[in-house]
Amino acid sequence: MATLTESEFNELMDDTIIAIEEALDELDELDLDYETSGGILTVTLENGTKVIINRQTPLKQLWLAAKDGGYHLDWTGEAWQTDKEQEPLEALLNRVLSQQANETIRLNLEL
Repeated sequence: MATLTESEFNELMDDTIIAIEEALDELDELDLDYETSGGILTVTLENGTKVIINRQTPLKQLWLAAKDGGYHLDWTGEAWQTDKEQEPLEALLNRVLSQQANETIRLNLEL
């Protein structure tokens, strides 16, 4: 796990949220909404389910809440990965969004 200062972490989180928003904008065929407020990104799918991404600054983690549970991700120096399975953020987002939308979703994150 990479050691980040608080300002580096916050900058990385801002960049990550922007990258996710840009990737969501590329999904023209999908009916979903997203909103960022107070550093929390909420993605609402057509069926009303949500995926929420927020920052846990004291732990320097990205937290993702989905219908199937919560995930804590650490920055490895190259990518966000879940703390238990080491699943990359892009794969995790694609998996939980696809499960909740009941269709295949492929985001391409440019981090």
